[in-house]
Amino acid sequence: MKSEYFQTLVETIALGSFSKAAEKLFVTQSAISRRIQLLEDHYGYALIDRSGPILVPTEAGKIVIEKALKIFQLEKELVQKLHDHETRTRISFCCTPAFGIAYIPKLMKRFMLLYSSTSEINFSFEMPDDVIEGLHRGMYQAGVIEHSERYELGEFETFSLPDDELIFITSPSLGIESSTVTIDHLIPYDLYIRKEGCCSSKLLIQNLKNNGRACAEFAHTIICDDLHYIINTVSEGSGISFLSRSLVEQYLRQGTLREHHIAQFNHTHHRTLILANRPVENNPLSLFVNEIFKLFNMHPL
Repeated sequence: MKSEYFQTLVETIALGSFSKAAEKLFVTQSAISRRIQLLEDHYGYALIDRSGPILVPTEAGKIVIEKALKIFQLEKELVQKLHDHETRTRISFCCTPAFGIAYIPKLMKRFMLLYSSTSEINFSFEMPDDVIEGLHRGMYQAGVIEHSERYELGEFETFSLPDDELIFITSPSLGIESSTVTIDHLIPYDLYIRKEGCCSSKLLIQNLKNNGRACAEFAHTIICDDLHYIINTVSEGSGISFLSRSLVEQYLRQGTLREHHIAQFNHTHHRTLILANRPVENNPLSLFVNEIFKLFNMHPL
């Protein structure tokens, strides 16, 4: 049984509704219901009492949740044991795709020139909630997220990095010359966005909602999780997108893309570096983190 099914059951009971669980896990409500149904079919018992306004576990559901929490703890302990057993120098780092594509290549070039003895570096690209969940479970030692909402990160050590700026991008062939535009300037075009739950998509949807607009007003809305494809497609004049400026700086300098802002929009995300535990001075992780700080002209640990 997949662990995300157990996680779905735990979150659904913790939040008391399928819709809130769907929002928390960034999936559709039907996906939540389907996962719960698969669990119930697998074990042969109803796990949730659906009769009241707030979902509560049945007696069988309480047993499954209790064991699921133990499974999560065992998984965390397993990962930690494997980390402790690892004799090679190792760094495990997770970040959002936008940060990874924009900064990991230059970060690795700098880091490996200075510290080539580090024998294993594992990178993962995930959504902010998954980065944090991975840190909770001991899967990652450090991570970077972009976000507009507040996260409860009290158990970790966190550092604020410079904010991430998000912009609309268009091809010069579309003829939109002004850097400041209105929503109506952009509505006639196809909009390329990443999947629901992505940082840029969440901020765009919230901005549109705050201004009484919606993605459905654009000519077409194309959801694609390949950032390189989105950037290349927009640069060819096939639509517009709302992305992190750090992803497209090279294209902006070359003049193959133009950037645009809407005065009524919030164009910034917070960017946070999260450490599961403060690293020992001069160990590989602390040196890696210091290279991140240097990228942003910040003081090292």
